[in-house]
Amino acid sequence: MATLLPPPKRQKVYHGIPEPEPEPPKVTPHVVVQFVSEEDGEPLAPSVNLPADVSREGLEVLVNKLHTKDDEPVPFQFTIALPQEDAAAGQPTQIVISKSIQEDVLRHPSQAFTPEDVFIVRCSPQAVFRVRPATRCSSTLSGHSSPILCASFSPTGNLLATGSGDCTARLWDLFTETPSHVLSGHKGWVLCVEWEAMERKLATGGHDGHVRLWDPKTGKPLGDALRGHSKWVTSLAWEPIHINPSAPRLASSSKDGTVRVWSTLTRLTEYTLGGHTASVNVVRWGGGGVDGKGVLYTASSDRTVRIWDANGGKLLHTLKDHAHWVTTLTLNTDFVLRTGPFDHTGKKPSTDAEARQWALDRYNKLVSTSGELMISGSDDHTLFLWSLFPSRTSSTEASAAAAERGGKLKPITRLTGHQRQVSHVAFSPDGRWAASAAFDNSVRLWDGKTGKFVATLRGHVAAVYRVTWSADSRLLVSASKDSTVKIWDLKSYKLKTDLPGHTDEVYCVDFVADKIVSGGRDRTVKIWKN
Repeated sequence: MATLLPPPKRQKVYHGIPEPEPEPPKVTPHVVVQFVSEEDGEPLAPSVNLPADVSREGLEVLVNKLHTKDDEPVPFQFTIALPQEDAAAGQPTQIVISKSIQEDVLRHPSQAFTPEDVFIVRCSPQAVFRVRPATRCSSTLSGHSSPILCASFSPTGNLLATGSGDCTARLWDLFTETPSHVLSGHKGWVLCVEWEAMERKLATGGHDGHVRLWDPKTGKPLGDALRGHSKWVTSLAWEPIHINPSAPRLASSSKDGTVRVWSTLTRLTEYTLGGHTASVNVVRWGGGGVDGKGVLYTASSDRTVRIWDANGGKLLHTLKDHAHWVTTLTLNTDFVLRTGPFDHTGKKPSTDAEARQWALDRYNKLVSTSGELMISGSDDHTLFLWSLFPSRTSSTEASAAAAERGGKLKPITRLTGHQRQVSHVAFSPDGRWAASAAFDNSVRLWDGKTGKFVATLRGHVAAVYRVTWSADSRLLVSASKDSTVKIWDLKSYKLKTDLPGHTDEVYCVDFVADKIVSGGRDRTVKIWKN
């Protein structure tokens, strides 16, 4: 049988109306574009003259041809900074090119650009893998009999741990999306759960002041509780794998104003950090930059952040810039430290030495440009961005800047704009952005290197409790008192997907591979995926 061709298209008949003039093709202006690197502002290629309607993909191909040496094309994000006087108050301070220069920049409502300008396009390389945004709830897991207070993915992303007001922690298998083990032993609410970065142990801290260690494979406790705190445990942090791969130590902070560092081998307190005069709300165990041997960061209700040498507990710095309780801390290395040797490729190290090397390579790659940066967030509605170890980077600018200030520790900048207490702050895994959530119902996005304000993400109708990033730093997720989880589009700075389904406040959210997990006051764990 011969192939049937569709009938020819009928000509449009104009009954008694003169045929309209064919529209003249619109002339696309040509513009001069200078591509510069997001990191150091160096030009990536000489200025080029392009038609303004070259698509974003076209620009990406062009930059790869002109700049990158290797054959693998790198995905880029292109942004153009809005001039200071044109950026309206509270509006984004930069334009992300998502279609073309003509669509996004020349037709931008601020009318800040004309085809005569030289466009300085900042290019930032993106992760080569891509996380798919979740769109639906794939499982609702009940089991806890009280609100779920904390949730954390294991470094490989196979398991999830949740802690609850029913005095138990639970392990969930994320492949089958089923419950795996119940960890019972605490005599009070389980306030924090933290995975060792090799996934060999899980630590939980409770309202009873005890810290407990568990074997995630069997769900059995590893010995008895670690006792010592006189009030409840507020946060836990494991020693980074690239410093101690075989038996990392554990730090716990408490409402009693102390931080205890435990040896997991002897199960004894190695030393206690006194010095804070009120509850220590957060502890983070950082590497301390290139060649760092380990540093403890603690934030407290006495309005200070203190930095300690993790080997012996000597106080290195006290940062007294906040005017109210310091409730949240984030390091630009959080994600790398938390996942240790495991990256998106899914390879497993065979020995501790290999794990240490892989973890060290990942860590150094991140801190070699800007060092280990920290952001502290407080009930005084502001955040500060700090660079505490400027000399431990491969570039010298940061240490030169510190020398100018006479070695005095000044924050790089103060991040202002929230109108209520800041509840949570988190760096993106690549360290390029930071997101802060607050009780003013908004999430704010900041530049992770300079602390400059980027955009406000509005959409929640009640306080935002937690934010978390996808591993490729392209998606941001927030959990709120308004019972929703929201995924934000970082190209338009608008809501990408709303994930309703919880029947009450959402207290915790975490993002692994392409699954989002949330838990809250309705006592259920929900798994969302594409």
